[in-house]
Amino acid sequence: MTSELWRLDATDQARLIRTGRASAREVVQSSLGRLDAVNPYLNAVVQQMAEEALAAADAADAKRARGDELPALHGVPVTIKVNVDQVGYATTNGVVAFKDAVAKEDAPVVANLRAAGAVIIGRTNLPAFSMRVFSDNALHGRTLNPRDPTVSAGGSSGGAGSSVASGIGAIAHGNDIGGSVRIPAMYNGVVGLRPSLGRVPAFNPSQPVARPFGAQMMSVQGPHTRTVRDCRLALAAMARGDARDTRWVDVPLQGRAVPKRVALVVGNPGGTLHPAQAAAVRMAGQHLAAAGYDVEEVSPPDLNDIVECWLAIGANELFPALLPRMRQLGDAGGIASMELWNQLVPPSGIDAFLAAIANRDLYIWRWLEFMQARPLVVLPTMGSLAPVHDLDITLDGQRQVLDQIRVSLIAPVLGLPSLAVPVGWHGRLRPGVQIMAPRFREDLCLAAGEVIEAAEGIVTPIDPVKD
Repeated sequence: MTSELWRLDATDQARLIRTGRASAREVVQSSLGRLDAVNPYLNAVVQQMAEEALAAADAADAKRARGDELPALHGVPVTIKVNVDQVGYATTNGVVAFKDAVAKEDAPVVANLRAAGAVIIGRTNLPAFSMRVFSDNALHGRTLNPRDPTVSAGGSSGGAGSSVASGIGAIAHGNDIGGSVRIPAMYNGVVGLRPSLGRVPAFNPSQPVARPFGAQMMSVQGPHTRTVRDCRLALAAMARGDARDTRWVDVPLQGRAVPKRVALVVGNPGGTLHPAQAAAVRMAGQHLAAAGYDVEEVSPPDLNDIVECWLAIGANELFPALLPRMRQLGDAGGIASMELWNQLVPPSGIDAFLAAIANRDLYIWRWLEFMQARPLVVLPTMGSLAPVHDLDITLDGQRQVLDQIRVSLIAPVLGLPSLAVPVGWHGRLRPGVQIMAPRFREDLCLAAGEVIEAAEGIVTPIDPVKD
């Protein structure tokens, strides 16, 4: 059965390695074999590292043989997204001009996964500059969705979502500024966690200039997994502190007991909602109610205003910083997408940006006040299902994409944790919901996610659909 070890989740892989029922080399070899079998078609992993991974696995086995204390992810294969520094590998961010930008130091999230014993087997794809819901770029090519190759695998962490869904690894690192963990999780039908701002240390040692303030406020690092328990395991590993990150906060991963009350939001604020997504939200509510949660369809405050706040920050600060670099170094698809976004949501000036920053604080405390009575909010992950490739490079198509992503922009503005889980089916695809909780209460998201998972069934690896 050693060739089938890739089918297991990270929790079971770690248990087998710890108890000596499988070696780290056997588990890593199995995952590398799966990578070789499906990645030539999917193109989820764009920087492979078999030799280094096997050496790390051998070192892990030697550590166990010596009787050393073993960390939680000892010997477990994982992947890293190519926009994060990993020593010895280029932080390409999907840009041809960065193909030789080899990192000299690991980013904190990479160092943390290594410290937890994880073995990195490859690096996953994304769109150029990480700013589309389509993981396609001129340097690495297009990543396919293993559930349906005609639709997007998501972005920007599309390679991560595709790799986990197809069994390349049980844990894939991603990051999220507007939905880039949760969107690929839904499109590929897996679990994805956007942690609270400040939970996981997040910066690239190689970055030559400061990130825009909007990115500092809203970008976080998080995992894709197939099981909620793996998400909990991955979060614990990723969240180890780094004194250089001024946003990281040392808060326990488990908080105090709170009322099991849920606000159900069957809508996409200011946008449209696909019937399958509406059904997923209501089904998630039924699962939670059956487990003893008090579930009510009720709207938290300021939903549409929060979405507009993200768009104002993006239009007036994030994109003015990014668009010139995209025009200079980006690829055709990325440039077209960004130009159309800029046309549909044009800059409105410094006053609008400053107002958005000020209003953000107001929205946060209003939500935290709302969450005193209803600590969990369940919403659709996206307004619709995975779109066909390159929908965003026409004006009408980009208008549709901007409509679909509105609900994914709420958690980044508020800095709150959000767990994406699949619920139900629509043909080959999995609709899904996101579960939001108060600051640093990922544990509440995960507990509710496990209830939904128990009702829906655990996600297992799939063979890529090729028609």
